Amino acid sequence: MTNTELLNRADVLRHGRTPFVLATVVHTERPTSARPGDSALVLPDGTVEGFVGGTCAETTVQLQGLRVLETGESLLLRITPAADTGTEGARDPAEGLVTVANPCLSGGTLDIFLEANLPPALAYVYGHAPIARALLDVGRVLGLDARPASPGEPLPPDLDVVVIATHGRDEEQILIEAARSEVPYIGLVASPKRGAAVLAGLDLGEEQRTHVHTPAGLDIGARTPAEIALSVYAEIIALRPQVARAARPAAGSAAPQAVTENVDPVCGMTVAITPATLSLDRAAGRVYFCGPGCQHAFADDPSRYAHA
Repeated sequence: MTNTELLNRADVLRHGRTPFVLATVVHTERPTSARPGDSALVLPDGTVEGFVGGTCAETTVQLQGLRVLETGESLLLRITPAADTGTEGARDPAEGLVTVANPCLSGGTLDIFLEANLPPALAYVYGHAPIARALLDVGRVLGLDARPASPGEPLPPDLDVVVIATHGRDEEQILIEAARSEVPYIGLVASPKRGAAVLAGLDLGEEQRTHVHTPAGLDIGARTPAEIALSVYAEIIALRPQVARAARPAAGSAAPQAVTENVDPVCGMTVAITPATLSLDRAAGRVYFCGPGCQHAFADDPSRYAHA
């Protein structure tokens, strides 16, 4: 896969709101099979597309890439065979550097930048009046994936925000569907009196009603459409700890999951456990390996690795 193909693939993933990590080799010390500029994508299921080195380097990039998807924090990964690099996966918080001692390498060192690419919060805005248009414009400036929506349109599973500015049209239907879909923030642009009346008439449980905010927005004395939109997003930001939740997949995509790890009994490397991770079944449980070399060595003489 060429770098152009890889970047095109990354664009497809972004469009589909699928999280991924872009891993780019930025520095090498020979001997290494990778060169600066080589790159790969790490997907939520552990798939690695592209090239950043041989099997052992790729295994390390896979594990660290999955960890990056969990935290959302990009980092510089140094993979080196040196034994004096300290604890495996040691991190220098000040520099954003993680150094991993990889005994399988042929002697060189790789510096690889792992860039987290997580989809922005998805917001649906209902309505066609100036306030709705302002909600779309301001939301996009703030970095949200703000989209116009229509009543009856299916709600995606990774929807974070619904704001209704239809001025009385189809409000109840949208509110009920959004609340039952457990959208974290639901805002109804209305006067306090009308908003309370609409909320009281909804066929919702008490817990579901807590997700509905009306009048939507903080009371900052907003008057213009842009100011009202600003007040709504100010409320969303203020409630962010409550609105935030574990990432959920868009239709047909995978979301980051908690990384399950194990130690290769042959080389001592920590590996991510995915459906594609090489393994062997033992009486004490399944044993996982960084690559075919370690798997074959273990299969040939398991007694050498009794600690497994």
